Amino acid sequence: MIVAEDLHRSFKRPGGRAFRLPFGKSDAKADSRVVAVNSVSFTADDGRITGLLGPNGAGKSTTLRMLATLIRPERGSASVDGHDVTRDVLAVRQHLGFMPHNAGIYPRLSARENIHYYARLCGLDKQQAEQRVGQLIEQLDMKGFADRRATGFSQGQKTKVALARALAHQPQTIMLDEPTNGLDVMATRGLREIIRQLAADGHCIVFSSHIMQEVAALCDHIAIISDGSIAMQDSLAGILERTGENDLEDAFVKATLSLQPETDR
Repeated sequence: MIVAEDLHRSFKRPGGRAFRLPFGKSDAKADSRVVAVNSVSFTADDGRITGLLGPNGAGKSTTLRMLATLIRPERGSASVDGHDVTRDVLAVRQHLGFMPHNAGIYPRLSARENIHYYARLCGLDKQQAEQRVGQLIEQLDMKGFADRRATGFSQGQKTKVALARALAHQPQTIMLDEPTNGLDVMATRGLREIIRQLAADGHCIVFSSHIMQEVAALCDHIAIISDGSIAMQDSLAGILERTGENDLEDAFVKATLSLQPETDR
């Protein structure tokens, strides 16, 4: 499972220069940084699909990158399967499978070679890696292109290879950043079934998305994130009940408006 508590992260503005305020005023300390994540807390349990729902730039990817130990939180804490993301980095990576947004695959390698390479990086010996790659090719229905070079793969085929890499070391916890981005309808349906099966097998699944119907169709628990903060989190039914709306899109708008000052509405 994943537990995130009060995560914060900011970044320097491009060029590191202070943002100029109106009337010639500036505050270099406050305005030279962009707050990407501001007090994000949520829990994702085993055997469930947890969705981070928010528009582009809301802080979803930054949150996942902190949980994946790729960047350090400035404040707050988080753990993956009981391992702290700042103190137990190697243990977190051993327990976590992470598919980042637009994860590149090596175009001159075949699908099988791409997965095998990552399996070896994760510590599997040659025999274990070959066995695991065969399992993943079967599980993700990749036989038709497993031994083709990745150059010219469709987006759906690339996504399957990227997902297989994330699963190579059989992690208990799996994070997917915008996994259906660029996929056609059939590829999206196929990926949804894979995600549902992984959850049914007891894995903790967290994925980010800005697509309302995708989150509504898949998730047991939804955390709505806007401007770097969690606006609301609950089951789909719980969010609809709390907002008094009949569909997730209207509930999303109402929840995110609650974070804005009245003068900005």
